Amino acid sequence: MLLGVIFIVLSNWFGVFPAQVIRLAFDLIKEQISLYNYLHGFERQELFYKAFIGIVLLFGFIVFMVAVIKGIFMFFMRQTIIVVSRLIEYDMKNDIYDHYQVLNLSFYRKNNTGDLMNRVSEDVGRVRMYIGPAIMYTLNLIVLFILVISTMISINPKLTFFAVLPMPFLFVAIYFVQNLINSKSEEIQAQLSTLSSTIQESFSGIRVIKAYVREHEIKSKFELESESYRHKMMGLVNIQAVFFPTVLALIGISTLLTVYIGGKEVISGYITAGNIAEFIIYVNMLTWPVTSVGWVTSLVQRASASQKRINEFLTIQPEIHNDLSKPDIEIKGDISFKNVSFIYADTGIKALDDVSFEIKAGQTLAITGRTGSGKSTIANLLFRMYDVDHGAIEIDNMDLKDHKLFNVRKQMSMVPQEVFLFSDTIKNNIAFGVDKYQDEEVIEASKKAVVYDNIIQFEKGFDTLVGERGITLSGGQKQRVSIARAIIKEPKILVFDDALSAVDTKTEEAILVQLKSIMNNRTSVIISHRISTVKHADLILYMEDGKIIEKGTHEELITLKKAYAELYQKQLLEEESVENVDF
Repeated sequence: MLLGVIFIVLSNWFGVFPAQVIRLAFDLIKEQISLYNYLHGFERQELFYKAFIGIVLLFGFIVFMVAVIKGIFMFFMRQTIIVVSRLIEYDMKNDIYDHYQVLNLSFYRKNNTGDLMNRVSEDVGRVRMYIGPAIMYTLNLIVLFILVISTMISINPKLTFFAVLPMPFLFVAIYFVQNLINSKSEEIQAQLSTLSSTIQESFSGIRVIKAYVREHEIKSKFELESESYRHKMMGLVNIQAVFFPTVLALIGISTLLTVYIGGKEVISGYITAGNIAEFIIYVNMLTWPVTSVGWVTSLVQRASASQKRINEFLTIQPEIHNDLSKPDIEIKGDISFKNVSFIYADTGIKALDDVSFEIKAGQTLAITGRTGSGKSTIANLLFRMYDVDHGAIEIDNMDLKDHKLFNVRKQMSMVPQEVFLFSDTIKNNIAFGVDKYQDEEVIEASKKAVVYDNIIQFEKGFDTLVGERGITLSGGQKQRVSIARAIIKEPKILVFDDALSAVDTKTEEAILVQLKSIMNNRTSVIISHRISTVKHADLILYMEDGKIIEKGTHEELITLKKAYAELYQKQLLEEESVENVDF
């Protein structure tokens, strides 16, 4: 940045210098023309003409070389300040993204994805525009003003006053109009986002639109949003249509004043005709920097607002973090919940209320119950996506908070309820959780998840791209790929959060048969609303409103003839009724 300031000074000095050369050339040419006319009819007139042409060419060469040197320093000016701003932008984006990675899951529940992305891209871009162009043009304006105005005053203060007289009016006009343009631009940008969202939503939901024959209504909605965008854009165009001619008029008035007042000063003998040419160059040199003042002011304001938005998130400290000072411990898989209660801070919903249970390493725990009973919350707390409000969770008789966070998670696998696949190959999605793997391991994991036969039917097999969020695959296939991703890690604790909801009963049975051998000697937690999925577990929890209302094996809970038994009978009747339906 300091080098950039030096290059700005040198660039502007070489920018001002040609005006003085042109003034000397102008005055010299005027005198030489008079002398050339005086030598009319003499032989020396031809020699004088050749010498005169040589002097003109010399002046032209000097101006050219000075322009080249100025251009070189301008290049270095941009290579320092603009490049620095790009490097800072790079650092900021990485810092923000790294900070996002360590923030807790509750942070992502409170903030939408679009806003998070805007702060990394749009807001950082605005800060960069301040660090780079805004600082560069501001320093350039200050240095140029000092050099030019001081030079003009030293020549003729009166002419300087009239030459720069329109400049304050130009500055004020640009400042207010630029703010108006920025305001209109923000409205246009917001409307463009709305228009883009409308298009994206209509294309994403095209099957629903066609099924309900709502093409006309969607088209009408798009036309309304498009008309609003056109109206806002035309408002901006009208402002710009008045603004730019006004700027040119004020610049023209400045030039006219320079010529008029300068002409009177020449007649009075205070300055030469070359000074008028010099002043006109100076006025034109000041025009762009003054014109850029409004734009630079806008950049500063927008950067300030963006930096505040960035700082809002950078100041948030994660409640749960990976303490590197803690040792890496190989876990066995004992799990114990002791009087655990938890409330979601963003909604105030009490998800768990005094939940206690214990399961030994290698056993299978099943959790069932109605929607919203707190089943998935247990999985999130086990992976320490959140910390408990009351009570404690222990793994191997050691508080989960005392374990090294990343070490525990690396020894656990979860198949989430909402499956997420990356826009990558099936192979890379399965191997996502491991650093090193063999193709045979991927194939074996896919077989255990009963998805191998589906994968090899694709033209590119395991190298098939699954598309955004796994759109290429069916719901059941996505779930099974997710199961394969969990299996390949060979975890000590394996959690299935309603992981078989999108597969049919026959496929579910096939997966469970395969998982039986996988779950041997490792702790398994199966969360499901299907009794057929959970009935073989060593311990079954039936939950309601965040509480465990029944606990035991399948046979024990059936004997109780309460909520679990009622749900079991209901699901049996549903299966029988489906089998007996005559299509």
